[in-house]
Amino acid sequence: MHRAVKIGLAGICTALLALGGIGTYNIVHSLPSGSAGDGDSQNARGFDPSALSSTPPSDAEAVKRARAFLDSWSQQHLDGAAGVTDVPDTAAQALREYADGLHLKKLSFGHIVSVGPSSVTPGAAKVTFDVTAEVAGGAWSYPSAVAVLKSTNGRSAVHWNNSVLYPGLGDGQSLTAGRLPADAATVKVVASDGRTDLSGFPSLRDIATTIGKNAKPTGGSPGTGVAVVDSGGAVVKALKVFTGGRPAVVRTTVDAGLQAVAERAVNDTHLQQKPAGTVALDWRSGHILAIAHSGGDGDIALNGIKSPGSTMKIITAAALFDKAGLTPSSPAPCTDSLMANSQLFHNDSGVRPDPGSSLAQAFTVSCNTSFLKDGFHYLVHDGDASALHDEAVNVFGMGSWSIGGGVATTDPSIPQDVQGGDQAAQFIGQGKVTATPLFMASVAATVRGAGFRQPVVLPGQHQETAARPISTRTAGYLQSMMRAVATSGTAAPRLGGLSGVGAKTGTAEESDHTNGWLTAYDSRISVAALVEGGSSGVDSAGYVVRRLLTGS
Repeated sequence: MHRAVKIGLAGICTALLALGGIGTYNIVHSLPSGSAGDGDSQNARGFDPSALSSTPPSDAEAVKRARAFLDSWSQQHLDGAAGVTDVPDTAAQALREYADGLHLKKLSFGHIVSVGPSSVTPGAAKVTFDVTAEVAGGAWSYPSAVAVLKSTNGRSAVHWNNSVLYPGLGDGQSLTAGRLPADAATVKVVASDGRTDLSGFPSLRDIATTIGKNAKPTGGSPGTGVAVVDSGGAVVKALKVFTGGRPAVVRTTVDAGLQAVAERAVNDTHLQQKPAGTVALDWRSGHILAIAHSGGDGDIALNGIKSPGSTMKIITAAALFDKAGLTPSSPAPCTDSLMANSQLFHNDSGVRPDPGSSLAQAFTVSCNTSFLKDGFHYLVHDGDASALHDEAVNVFGMGSWSIGGGVATTDPSIPQDVQGGDQAAQFIGQGKVTATPLFMASVAATVRGAGFRQPVVLPGQHQETAARPISTRTAGYLQSMMRAVATSGTAAPRLGGLSGVGAKTGTAEESDHTNGWLTAYDSRISVAALVEGGSSGVDSAGYVVRRLLTGS
């Protein structure tokens, strides 16, 4: 029996030798990286990177060199793996950072195949393979590749760059696994309800991104997985998620329901796809409830800096009440035209002359000449036309605001040192006077709320104050006049019949077209809208404002 066993063993050995080494690769590579790995590393260390062959290694040679590299790497013989590359010191450091960053437990490779010349690295052969890494949090698999070069002395080496670790990994980037660092892209910017994601609204996508980058979020919990991080440790891209985290949240003042209405309003079919912008405010607090825009270049709700036309008559009337002591019943003759500082001004078509008009009546029908005459007579003294500017700044809070979250807005302007015909034109919102829907919504809010409250999009954001509150007298006068505009004046075709609404329309000339404006308030909100190319305020911006006031 013993003799039979000996013969059987001898026969098996003889058979293996006769097969010419079948199974030899598996036997050698089942050993710890000793002589086989060292021999391959020695061969790679003979590689001369200064004398590269223009002919790529053969498929067999490329696979052999790639396997030597991957075998050492999988067994965590990092110096041995690095020695198979063309830059051993750089590769060794990167391989250590890979292991440390991922908290690597086990690494294996499969499907190692040469696919011919590299299209990226001249003179190299490309070898593809699959990677499976057991890292902090779970297992991660991905396809990868290396380029294998040959020098003129016949030695080959793996060409090193960061993409050997993971395809597309750039210089200065690394991999991390486990609990992922905070990622600004995962911050959720939400409406005041704490749930509705603002990025779901077309007009707020850029605003939400800006706020997410600049505002301080609350709550949230990190997930686990694998990610690319930059040199500062910030997440560049998540590659694998093991457990999902809960995003941190930035809560804004935006009312989700009203924002949805605003999005529809700026796309109202009556506007015939003209660029439009609108802002709605809570006039009690200054909280921005909705911002919407359509067409044009950029956000014209916050940055559409245009002449506001007759909506400026709200501030002009306030200045006449505060600085000249006028009342709504004060005379304000409405003529067809008026010459002021050698410039001839006209009324809009449809405004009938009325030499016995009062200031309130002129406001209701939006008579330009009435406000030009009274403004120029009572508010310009010895060439000083700064009264309108002072009223806008000191009572209506005109200035440089920050609504919060790094969101850009454009400041309104009423020049203090206006000259020539612009000394009169400013009183009807023309000349060098400019405003945005954001500012005009704030003007209406100041009237209804009897005081300026700076618009903000983040609760708790610092709010600038005006030098003095609007007087009870002036606020009462303006509320009465704006109510008349809504019920029987220029805004009545759109806003008549709505409860508690005050309004002012505006049509401003610009180059070869006009822009339509309307600002209004009710018991809840103040609103302003601008439609570029609108024929009149009521027949363009009026449709936008009505939808916001009715919630339709």
